[in-house]
Amino acid sequence: MQFKTIIEPFRIKSVEPISLSTEDERLQYLKNAHFNPFLLKSDQVLIDFLTDSGTSAMSNNQWAAMMQGDESYAGARSWQHFEHTVSELTGMAFILPTHQGRAAERILYGHLGGTGKYFISNTHFDTTRANIEFSGATAIDIPVPQAADLESDYPFKGNIDTDKLQQLIIQYGENIAGVILTVTNNSGGGQPASMQNAKEVSAICKRHGILFILDCCRIAENSYFIKQNENGFQEYSFKEIAQQMFALADAAVMSSKKDALVNMGGFLTLRNKTLADACTQLLIITEGYTTYGGLSGRDMEAIAVGLNEVFDADYLKYRITSTRYLGEKIKSKGVSIVYPVGGHAVYVDAKKLFQHIPVNQYPGQALVCELYKTGGVRSVEIGSVMFGKYDANRNLIPAPYELVRLAIPRRVYTQSHIDYVVEVFDEIIKNKTTVKGFQITYEPEFLRHFTAHFKPID
Repeated sequence: MQFKTIIEPFRIKSVEPISLSTEDERLQYLKNAHFNPFLLKSDQVLIDFLTDSGTSAMSNNQWAAMMQGDESYAGARSWQHFEHTVSELTGMAFILPTHQGRAAERILYGHLGGTGKYFISNTHFDTTRANIEFSGATAIDIPVPQAADLESDYPFKGNIDTDKLQQLIIQYGENIAGVILTVTNNSGGGQPASMQNAKEVSAICKRHGILFILDCCRIAENSYFIKQNENGFQEYSFKEIAQQMFALADAAVMSSKKDALVNMGGFLTLRNKTLADACTQLLIITEGYTTYGGLSGRDMEAIAVGLNEVFDADYLKYRITSTRYLGEKIKSKGVSIVYPVGGHAVYVDAKKLFQHIPVNQYPGQALVCELYKTGGVRSVEIGSVMFGKYDANRNLIPAPYELVRLAIPRRVYTQSHIDYVVEVFDEIIKNKTTVKGFQITYEPEFLRHFTAHFKPID
């Protein structure tokens, strides 16, 4: 029997108060934060959909495991538990613990990159692109053509375009430092990649001697979509599907703050010893000794438990279904979203919602400010603020899309919280023609969306 109500497959044993506020108070908070939700204080936020990274609620088993954390500098029991769990999942021999995913990216892409080098991906996310470009290398995105139709029901818009990949290999040859498949594809609307696509990309890389890297921070959610939508995988467990995908890669980077259900942590895994030795030296210099990297023993214990809990069938069904519930509700109001709904977030097409706001006035930033001002909902722009560039005359080269991401923390919010967010959209839709665009008044060179300042355009 199928019921309409989404039931969280857990009981709540600890609660954190949410600070309620008025719209006038939120407008003042927003002004003080220079109209950048990243600069808000957490106790000024009612519903925090800024990111699903590091915002999960940990289970009783994870908290219990943390009490057993061995904080020995070298060879701790917690490292052995962590190493065994990661090795069993990824099938890779060399495991480097880091304090979070971008540290693993910095180590790997900093070593492989440099001026004249190229990295190719379905879509590079912000920190990935920043680490690559900081090294002097170039990041190239080649999502499949179906990804351009945001509202179609194509199930694997996170795939890499293999025809373009082969063209780029002919063009750049030995200067390609690596091919990165991000699962799910965060910058592309949280869309999954198929196992067939991973196999094709892996085969192409092997033929040309190119490193194939899996950005696997949402591997469990990606496995759910494969099991549901790709023929031949219905009889496999979610973990077995993930293991099959890892088997295709030469290396993997993970932010454990996503599908490991923890608040801090990450790792880099590799098959090649020479590459692993070089990355290990960078790990020791910048993160810590090889058996803890940037992590405490209790962090490693929590990750080891979380990497098993995340593949639980009841949890994954709840996770994907509850995210889809928000997306479908918003879509039913006539709001354009990236469809099908991804695993960790709903992506709203701000350009279509605010058709009167030109791209150079950042309609995505306008929507994140409206969501906060109207209902205290914090979200993040994934458009020309995050990915836009400038030409030689400082004219904006816009991003492909003007999206706003509502990233849902794992095991944190209930259905009533989600229904509240839907009501916030009702109010925004009523007043959408009065919403104004923004201009940037301050920005750093890299990752400007984190700290940029804005002001509304009168």
